[in-house]
Amino acid sequence: MNRQEILNLTNQALEENESLFLVALDIDQNNRINIIVDGDHGVPLKECIRINRFIENELDREEENYSLEVSSPDIAQPLKLIRQYNKNIGKILQVKTEKETFEGKLTEVNDNSITLSWKVREPKPIGKGKITVDKNAEIAFDDIVQTKVKILFN
Repeated sequence: MNRQEILNLTNQALEENESLFLVALDIDQNNRINIIVDGDHGVPLKECIRINRFIENELDREEENYSLEVSSPDIAQPLKLIRQYNKNIGKILQVKTEKETFEGKLTEVNDNSITLSWKVREPKPIGKGKITVDKNAEIAFDDIVQTKVKILFN
């Protein structure tokens, strides 16, 4: 399978819905094509079906045998693109760097970094007891090893 051809077809299909974007495209040695698309507001199943059909209509099974799967990212998968961070503003993220792990609400995303905020209980500076303190961390994309959206069950 020609990866560039599949990539071009995928991009053509994505042009019909500007809120969707490509996260990953993998083709293995058995011609299993796995395309993962995400969206600024999620990915409806009908969009995965539409993209799949668009690509299949352009490929010829007589020339080459393949399997094609178009899906949205698994919620447990790490974030890969800045656009995925943008769609998760306000959600709790777990961010691992080489030195430490942060967990907090994603409050800001820019071209170079993200900002997380969280609350922590610390001893009072004077006297007994604890107080709640707001903490923030600006983390450069270059320092991030892995980021996952924290799944909360209420």
